Amino acid sequence: MPRLVLATRNPHKAEEFAELLAPWTVGALPDSVDLPAETGTTFAENAMGKARAAAAATGSAAFGDDSGIEADALDGAPGVRSARFAGEDATDAENLALFRSRVPAGSAVAYVCAIAYVDPATGTEHRVEGRCTGTMAPEPRGDGGFGYDPVFLPDDVEVAAGRTMAELAPAEKAAISHRGAAARELLALLTAAAR
Repeated sequence: MPRLVLATRNPHKAEEFAELLAPWTVGALPDSVDLPAETGTTFAENAMGKARAAAAATGSAAFGDDSGIEADALDGAPGVRSARFAGEDATDAENLALFRSRVPAGSAVAYVCAIAYVDPATGTEHRVEGRCTGTMAPEPRGDGGFGYDPVFLPDDVEVAAGRTMAELAPAEKAAISHRGAAARELLALLTAAAR
């Protein structure tokens, strides 16, 4: 299968997408490529900006994503600012601590992932989106995943069975996550186009 360039410097996302998009090969973004700032008002805008930049710089088909968490208690925030919720250079731990201080246990939350795909050879562009709904856990649990996973209790009780995203095995998480849902949509588009 052809190689896709992933427009990210996040090693967690690179590892997850490599598994989600198999048998397609996901290549790393060259260090020389500058990605645009995430200034869009939607996940899709940010994802497309990164995908276009990576495709233009490498001449290869590329995809970018933007994802985050939305809390009903915060009117959908932090949303596109999930990675910067506690400040521009905030760590996952700092973002999670602020989120926990503002979102009550048991309230509704949702993970959202938008993926944009750009093929400079054909001019093709696609956007797909995945969602995973859940509730805020009373306390962080689990050491898998990253970001807000320790406090995200997925609504999918068949797979999650009351566990947080951070307590799920990678295959379980991929089956129900926002990133998994969006990646499956992209994979279906790529597979259909390759026929």
